[in-house]
Amino acid sequence: MSNRKPLNILITSAGRRTYLISYFKEALEGCGKIHVSNSTDLSPTFRVADHATVTPLIYDPDYIPFLIDYCKKHDINALLSVFDVDLPVLAEHKDAFAKENVQVIVSDPPVIDICNDKIRTFQFLSEHGFHTPNTYADLDEAQSAIEEGNLKYPLFIKPRWGMGSIGVYEAENEDELNVFYNRTRRDIASTYLRFESAVAPEHNTLIQEKIGGEQYCLDVINDLDAQCVAVIVKKKTAMRVGEAYAAMTVDYPLLKEEGERLGRTLAHIGNLDVDIIVRDGVPYFLEMNARFGGAYPFSHLAGVNLPKVIVQWLRGEQHDPNLLVAEPNIVSFHDIFPVIIESEDAKKT
Repeated sequence: MSNRKPLNILITSAGRRTYLISYFKEALEGCGKIHVSNSTDLSPTFRVADHATVTPLIYDPDYIPFLIDYCKKHDINALLSVFDVDLPVLAEHKDAFAKENVQVIVSDPPVIDICNDKIRTFQFLSEHGFHTPNTYADLDEAQSAIEEGNLKYPLFIKPRWGMGSIGVYEAENEDELNVFYNRTRRDIASTYLRFESAVAPEHNTLIQEKIGGEQYCLDVINDLDAQCVAVIVKKKTAMRVGEAYAAMTVDYPLLKEEGERLGRTLAHIGNLDVDIIVRDGVPYFLEMNARFGGAYPFSHLAGVNLPKVIVQWLRGEQHDPNLLVAEPNIVSFHDIFPVIIESEDAKKT
């Protein structure tokens, strides 16, 4: 019988990442519970978690008080999120959770800002010597760069605070640039992207150089003190809706070294999901997400077990380094498994 104290973890905005809930439940080995929350009960993770709750919307003033109250009532020890919109709100209130002895496994606000704001991503990477596509947050500046020969078609038009494939288009010429620029702005205004984008409504759309080459993704893993402990490299073999749904773990020393340098420089907490394109042997960093990314399962299936390592850290234990090593050349795919969701709203109809 284990003498360990039960460890209860809340995963907010859990949505449909049922696999991640299962990973954390397995990591607890029966000594603790996994709680999930979402703004709707139409969430597949509600079926998998030990406990689930419906929260106010993230930008509702009652959101953080609701979470803190939930943590107090259910003896929550740690909290993390898998949704970009959630991260800045949680990061700003880490101290409030800490007062209730809840550890928020989210990076500090400056780090979240660098990752969520794609123009800040470009600036950060450029300032620290990482190759990254030329990116503009001003249409006039981008058009001037095109006229001067410093920016060439094709170009990506995308939200400055974006995720997935929402509002992302590829322009082959000036006419398409203007059409897609306006379409992206409409997409932002009509989706949840409008909340973060509200801080710069006139500069919420990016024009970015398209880089051709082989696509890779990294899991850059830092401990809870923001020290880099591992980098897992995967080659994307198939994409769907802006996310890799097939990948292979690879041994790529250059990308591992660059990932380690990024982890030390950014000093994030936990996992950093990084997209890279390698052109002519040069890695170009595209995006960074300061959370478990959609490509993490490819690392997990190759032998990595970050949820278990996080549990070890939360228990004050030294992590097992073997849990952060991926077997190379493991090819894996995202599967689709339909489930029935018992919604309270559905029961009322």
